[in-house]
Amino acid sequence: MSKRKDVDELSHLGQEETSYTFEYDPSLLETFNNNHPDRDYFVKFNCPEFTTLCPKTGQPDFATLYISYIPDERMVESKSLKLYLFSFRNHGGFHEDAINTIVDDLVELMAPRYLEVIGKFTPRGGISIDPYANYGRPGTTFEEMAKTRLLYHDMYPETIDNR
Repeated sequence: MSKRKDVDELSHLGQEETSYTFEYDPSLLETFNNNHPDRDYFVKFNCPEFTTLCPKTGQPDFATLYISYIPDERMVESKSLKLYLFSFRNHGGFHEDAINTIVDDLVELMAPRYLEVIGKFTPRGGISIDPYANYGRPGTTFEEMAKTRLLYHDMYPETIDNR
């Protein structure tokens, strides 16, 4: 079995000891080469243990994040994504800001064709907040896709029975 050379530069994957950062740190994110850049396909991450802090009260907020993207040349390595998301643990930010920050960081990291992030936050004070943000590469059909998905992302909201 031949080893991929592009994975040698990944510093988190395969390490016996994992160091967790408790402050927001986008430098934790790492990428590897997409072996199928000639094909459009989705990659989806489900992150059911996302936490951040309310910037006013310091109380914890909990969410499930859904991160979906269509890669181009680079893909995000999943352990680095996990460590990056964990770095929000003591970060004070509103739900909407966290989701938009994640979109911005992943777009800067990978330059994907398309990316979307949905946050399903558990209620606090009787209200749940579910921000959605996306990106489509400008000047491509993915830009149009992003516009359409944004307009129709919540046309058929789910029945909330798990929060």
